Amino acid sequence: MEDPSPFDAQSLLVESETLDAFLAELAAEAKRRMPGANGCGVTLERDGRPYTVASAGSSAPPLDEMQYTIDDGPCLEALRHDKEVYVTDMAEETRWMPYPPFAVDRGTRSSLSLPLKERHGMAGALNLYAERPGAFAEADKERLRLIAAQASGALVLAVRIADAQQSAADLQATLRSRTVIDQAMGVIMGQQRCGADDAFAFLRAASQNRNIKLRDLCVQLIQNVTGEPPQEGAFQPRK
Repeated sequence: MEDPSPFDAQSLLVESETLDAFLAELAAEAKRRMPGANGCGVTLERDGRPYTVASAGSSAPPLDEMQYTIDDGPCLEALRHDKEVYVTDMAEETRWMPYPPFAVDRGTRSSLSLPLKERHGMAGALNLYAERPGAFAEADKERLRLIAAQASGALVLAVRIADAQQSAADLQATLRSRTVIDQAMGVIMGQQRCGADDAFAFLRAASQNRNIKLRDLCVQLIQNVTGEPPQEGAFQPRK
């Protein structure tokens, strides 16, 4: 069966609002373009720990998790050794025990795993599972190779975008906290007739003595003085 349109990972990334959405669409597209597959999982590994970050179909999650549990299997071999791993028939497979009989018990007889190239401390694999032996022909393998090659580059970009979004969120939280502290410092400067450095030192000492976070102490102080919660400014990125 011919693909309705060429796979375009960059367009898929642009159309996805989050990293999770991109990975979910990647798994769904890979499964859709492999007629013999009944499940697809996307595995990423960071700091030596693999995770199924997205899946399509019900077969992938338990098969992936079993491999993580025994720390072995076609998915992890593809990921860690940067090579394609095709299992023609799980019923005849002798590697990665006890994974093959586990897969057979759950109705999976063949699988195809391709690495997502390791970059910036991250490695991954795209895993397809099928109910019948020898489900993936050479044309299917070539199709998945093209998908994995495109997905590798798009995935690195997606992770960078997600990291940047998290950094922006962290910056907003920091600036909101800073605004509250500045308001509390203003209160102390007025009450104690002192400078900014002395006001901050006063608040920090009170925070340590009461074993309470500085920001929480400042919120309490402002509410006690004004009867209202502090006005928290927010960082707005440029459009």
